Amino acid sequence: MFLLFFIVHWLKIMLPFFAQMGMEENLHETLDFTEKFLSGLENLQGLNEDDIQVGFTPKEAIYQEDKVVLYRFQPVVENPLPVPVLIVYALVNRPYMVDLQEGRSLVANLLKLGLDVYLIDWGYPSRGDRWLTLEDHLCGYLNNCVDVICQRSQQEKITLLGVCQGGTFSLCYASLFPEKVKSLVVMVAPVDFEQPGTLLNARGGCTLGAEAVDIDLMVDAMGNIPGDYLNLEFLMLKPLQLGYQKYLDVPNIMGDEAKLLNFLRMEKWIFDSPDQAGETYRQFLKDFYQQNKLIKGEVMIGDRRVDLHHLTMPILNLYAEKDHLVAPASSLALGEYLPENSDYTVQSFPVGHIGMYVSGKVQRDLPPAIAQWLSERQ
Repeated sequence: MFLLFFIVHWLKIMLPFFAQMGMEENLHETLDFTEKFLSGLENLQGLNEDDIQVGFTPKEAIYQEDKVVLYRFQPVVENPLPVPVLIVYALVNRPYMVDLQEGRSLVANLLKLGLDVYLIDWGYPSRGDRWLTLEDHLCGYLNNCVDVICQRSQQEKITLLGVCQGGTFSLCYASLFPEKVKSLVVMVAPVDFEQPGTLLNARGGCTLGAEAVDIDLMVDAMGNIPGDYLNLEFLMLKPLQLGYQKYLDVPNIMGDEAKLLNFLRMEKWIFDSPDQAGETYRQFLKDFYQQNKLIKGEVMIGDRRVDLHHLTMPILNLYAEKDHLVAPASSLALGEYLPENSDYTVQSFPVGHIGMYVSGKVQRDLPPAIAQWLSERQ
């Protein structure tokens, strides 16, 4: 640290001499960068892990089964809408992304607009969970959580808000249990897994050929799929941008403690990747990514078949126009497989996949769009 202060002091002294040599502009850039870096180091030294908080909105655990926990967020209006909303997140990352930071929280904004919001946390699978299947997740954990919410709220049906893989799960669940779902909201959810431009298809072999990834061999050898492996897959979709460029940009924000904390919260979420239960991973990768069975009506959850034509409830489909993980065409394909004359609404936002959670403009427009759409159907 002392050496850096010395360098800054020396550069300021030498500035007139560099100006005479025509190097003043380059020196100013170097000086500006070094001062930002020094200021950022001071901010970093003053931070500890407790400062990098996520999940700001107060919540209560109301049900737990194995490692799965169902939370209810504390309402902030006196009389929220009677039909509760259950957020179903993906298995791959932690669900606190929907409540990542104060001021840009999907959960907090939905609560302010009068919704009664619940969240299912899938937890961290351990070695003993390798045999858990999609049936266990959808017809077991998720269905039990829905029953708890219905009983608690004295409602026969609830609203599902499925995010990313959780949106695909919500489509499957609503197809199997339409009598329990009043409305369905899916956000950046893959539906057609063979759409061009869906980079994640490569992991399942759709783009590179079915032999690209031997899912059976992987699961049989590993049991659970390590979260670090999955995280590396996502990072390698954009290796320069996600593994190199963003860290080069850090010195430009280190001097601003608020921006630095936002960056560190994102890093915490990105690298907080649970392992995946082996059998669930096996079926999801093979049935959805490699064989695209969802739109073919061939997905079997236990002995029950998922048929998108059973989705007779109102559906709101939200997608990101610049999504590099779930191509817009993959999400938009849903409209082709619903019953005729469905109450089906589509709305897009000019951001990428992560921007749907953290973009200030999206968090200004997205929650009201959801709340208004739901209130019109209550």
